[in-house]
Amino acid sequence: MTVTTLVLTDSKTLNEVVNCLTDNLPIQTQGKCEQQNIFEILIRAATQRDSIENTTKVLKNVPTSNDIRYHLEKYSDLPSLEEALNKALQSRLPTGIRQGQQKIAIDFNLIPYYGEPSSLEAPYIYRSQAKNGTCSFYAYATVYVIKKNKRVTLAIKAVQQQNTLVAIITYLLAIIEP
Repeated sequence: MTVTTLVLTDSKTLNEVVNCLTDNLPIQTQGKCEQQNIFEILIRAATQRDSIENTTKVLKNVPTSNDIRYHLEKYSDLPSLEEALNKALQSRLPTGIRQGQQKIAIDFNLIPYYGEPSSLEAPYIYRSQAKNGTCSFYAYATVYVIKKNKRVTLAIKAVQQQNTLVAIITYLLAIIEP
């Protein structure tokens, strides 16, 4: 009997992520800036830990960084974006994660923020102990499960100044309950 091992290639992974985002985060585009291109650039920038600016310079025949930012600004309503992202995360959960009880973990993540926040950003600037030359951060919490040494993110929550730890955990748990 031959056992076939399934291998997930980089291109298959990219296609799956782009399809998931396209299904759950529609962006009205125009001109030669297509939704698929936007997501591919964002995914590459994120996986390479690079900027949108540099990523668009490295790739050929892609929209400019200004085009990408223009389309991203359409998502100025963070609660709606958060809801869509959580829908996307929930839409592709492996069957093994959906069945039975799982041990979960919740992480609190801080991304350094420098500068003066706009009125839209200000509620999302979290103050904490100094790190990387700042006391201001964007903060988000994630809930995830680890199965077979693989981390599977179940939900994400942008943390606002007024959010309590109990409120954040309650929100995340409500999303993942069947």
